[in-house]
Amino acid sequence: MSEHGAVTTPAARALPADPTDLTATGLSAAWVAELVERTLTEDLTGGAPLPSAPDVAVGYDVTSAATVPGTQFGTADLVARADGVVAGLPLAARVFTRLAPGATLTAGAADGDRVRRGDVLLTVRGPVRALLAAERSALNIASRASGIATATRTWVDAVAGTGAVVLDTRKTTPGLRPLEKYAVRCGGGSNKRMGLYDVAMVKDNHVAAAGSVAAAVTLVRERAPRITVQVECDTLEQVGEALDAGADFLLLDNMTPDQLRQAVALVGDLDVDLEATGGLTLDVAREVADTGIDYLSVGALTHSSPILDLALDLRAG
Repeated sequence: MSEHGAVTTPAARALPADPTDLTATGLSAAWVAELVERTLTEDLTGGAPLPSAPDVAVGYDVTSAATVPGTQFGTADLVARADGVVAGLPLAARVFTRLAPGATLTAGAADGDRVRRGDVLLTVRGPVRALLAAERSALNIASRASGIATATRTWVDAVAGTGAVVLDTRKTTPGLRPLEKYAVRCGGGSNKRMGLYDVAMVKDNHVAAAGSVAAAVTLVRERAPRITVQVECDTLEQVGEALDAGADFLLLDNMTPDQLRQAVALVGDLDVDLEATGGLTLDVAREVADTGIDYLSVGALTHSSPILDLALDLRAG
């Protein structure tokens, strides 16, 4: 995490020897295990506890249980059906190994890679019933994460060379925040804050409750002296007030490019970061970034990105 609260993007990674390795993701193994279990449970058992024995668990896939011999082994490829940036592959791999612990997995891509339509991202060999039972859960996780990573990369490319960083927000799918914020990092963006606990953000309602920006900042400093304090500003007057109050980071909400440039000038050499936020679109991203602000905050990365189309293709034999 940077001094003022943004989580930095991980360095590019080589093709993983173990496709299930979570080390580079920064995600908790316990959280991933819970997500995998929850995702499979809703698909295979309708909410009942997922049996521990793989051959019993896949029996709840009524179609595969009826059409695929229990002893049949096969190989399946997780394939990109569109160009994009991939994310969530280690989690998808863990979906397969949850139902087929002895499966053999081979990575064809790493999270953060740009891929093209037709690229094989992951190859799995194991019991066909298990592969088919795991298919949709694995695809849902990886497609969602890859869609966010792809959208993020589009924004990052749009502001490349300006020095501005693309940030996400807390507008995430309930229960999926760690995955979705990880996907933003895979796309080249950064995370602003993970929740209400790690950064203080003073908004208009806090100002109304405290009486003023200065009072709100002072109260936060007294309660949490080591935490980064961010202040949302709608006007240049509020920018000046927040700077006088000693804020670390200013959110410049729905300001025009000219107002953003004036805010940059007001900050001058102070160690205060500036973020443009509020209704930003790709067609103005470059113009906004060129004003000299440090960050562009884009809630749509996590609340509105379409999935990246992925599929599982079972090979004959």
